[in-house]
Amino acid sequence: MEGTRAWVRGPWDEIRPSTNIDDVIDQLCPAVMKQPGATLRDYGQEYCGLLYTLDRKLYYASKPSPLGNSTQAGAARRKTCYPPRYVVDARGQASPIADFHSHPWAPSGMSEQDRRLRTQLWQIRIQFDTRCTLQKLIPYVGTDRPGEVYERQGMSWKLVGLIEPKNKATGLITFIETP
Repeated sequence: MEGTRAWVRGPWDEIRPSTNIDDVIDQLCPAVMKQPGATLRDYGQEYCGLLYTLDRKLYYASKPSPLGNSTQAGAARRKTCYPPRYVVDARGQASPIADFHSHPWAPSGMSEQDRRLRTQLWQIRIQFDTRCTLQKLIPYVGTDRPGEVYERQGMSWKLVGLIEPKNKATGLITFIETP
């Protein structure tokens, strides 16, 4: 951490780079769950990192950072992890696309706090729990377009909710009913 700005190193050797960002996303959860405390539920640790590109051809994942509160979560089931502001990659200038973070228990969807407008730094936010249930938020910051929340099902993303422009500040989600 530099001042109040968390940063991470990349690339993470556990994750194969790919021309398809979803291929990188699909590798995150199993790799993060190997980190110390990642599955210890109330006594566990969240991990944060970034997905980025150097040349707009390949996507990489940074090493995960445990920066955040490591206190017991208790009944509120709330942990924190500071989303990194940038990646240090000795090979060149990194351009972050998305942040990712884990929750040390399951089931655990993306929290209201994770969906709030003021916490959105990148185009995409990825969150997953110890069952490797992946969720993706596309916040559409600075537009009147609703934010979109997806859940990974197999090899595709299913839209599960919208964050209407009037609710972006609070992260309130309108769930989409499926037949």
